[in-house]
Parts: sequence; C-alpha cells; structure tokens
Amino acid sequence: MRAATTLLRRTAPRWARSVFIQVEKTPNPFSLKFLPSQPVKLGAETSSGFHFTKGDAEANKSPLARKLFTVDHVTGVFIQQDFVTVSKNDEGAWSTIKPHVFSHLMDFFAEGVDAVSADDESTPRDTEILDTDSEVVAMIKELIEVRIRPAVQEDGGDIFYRGFDEATGLVQVELAGSCVGCPSSSVTLTNGVENMLMHYVEEVRGIENVTPAGDEDEFKLSFDPPDNPHVSI
Repeated sequence: MRAATTLLRRTAPRWARSVFIQVEKTPNPFSLKFLPSQPVKLGAETSSGFHFTKGDAEANKSPLARKLFTVDHVTGVFIQQDFVTVSKNDEGAWSTIKPHVFSHLMDFFAEGVDAVSADDESTPRDTEILDTDSEVVAMIKELIEVRIRPAVQEDGGDIFYRGFDEATGLVQVELAGSCVGCPSSSVTLTNGVENMLMHYVEEVRGIENVTPAGDEDEFKLSFDPPDNPHVSI
C-alpha cells in the first residue's frame, strides 16, 4: 500500500518558478519524505545521497541541512536529487515541524544554491566498480545500485556499500534517511537485501549493518514493530 501523501504549494517570487512539494509518509514514523517538483541541486552527480546528523561537522557542508537543523526536534536530514527526508526525535510533532521544513525548502529553491557543497570530498561513490574490485565485489555493487537502492529510496532512505569480508562472506552496508531507526529496517535487511544478495552471489553468507562513529540515533523507538512491516525490496 502506498504511503499517504500531502501536496503542498507555495508561490515563489515573480522571478522564480513556482515549486510544488509532495510530502509522503515513510515506514518510519520518525521520518517524512519531501518530494519537490524541481530537482535538488547537488554538488556532484550521484544516484545515492547525503546523510547528515544534527551536531555532526559534516552538516556544515550542506547549506540546506544547516537550515533544516534549526527546526526544533529535527535530528537527521537525507538529501538526494529527487527528494529530501527529514527525521525527528520522539518529542517533536510533525504538525509543528512540517510547516517549518516546508518554509526552509521553499527558501532553498528560491536561492538556487547547491544543497551540498560542490567541493565536498565525501561524495558517495560506494557502488562505483573499481579496477581493484574482485568479480564478487563488482556483482554486489551492481546489485545494490541497480536492484536494491531504487527500492530503498522509494521509502525515503538509502543504502550504501561499505565492504565485503571474503573470509566470512559478510557484506557491510550502511543505512541512511528514513531507514535509520525504522522499526522494519531489520526485516528489510534480512528479507530483502540479504536474500537478494545471497540468491545472486553464492559467496555472500549474510549482511552486516554498520553505523559510523558518532552517528548514533538521538532517540530510541518506544513501540513494537508492526506484524507486517513494509518491505519494498
């Protein structure tokens, strides 16, 4: 079932085009997906996105993330060329947060600047197949880029390839956006990502979700996952 959506519109100044922003729920009640009618300008072309956590120095590289983090209770921002996912803690109410996020997004599009600095050296290139990659690693990267990533992004999140241990057969991945702190993320990883990788690449024995140091969630989920969590892989 498609998540419920809300369509917001604000008229831009006469010198700028009008922008429509569709607001879509995600499987994570702590995250909302904002889909603008115009592409989000990034400093580099990439099919993946940029994940920022409040208080992280990396957020200084994103003028848009800095704006959104001024909104009370916003804890995470994921920026991709087609959408922006905003995450909150359990103290904030979307009814209060959403209008402020909408206003900052409209101001951002009116300014016409890049959402992430063009000289950002941490541009995600996780699935780029390198000359030094083995055939197994190349297959894993291609599956993540072509089959897995588009499905995860449908729910306002993303998944990054972080390594493969040939000795254990474990693929290391990192979740971003609405996938962080989502009650159904573990089910998605096991029933979706892991099963697909193991089906197509016999050397894969499982997956491991890694979290960057200092990027722990600022909130804990206080409810049980649903009986039939949404899995879109």
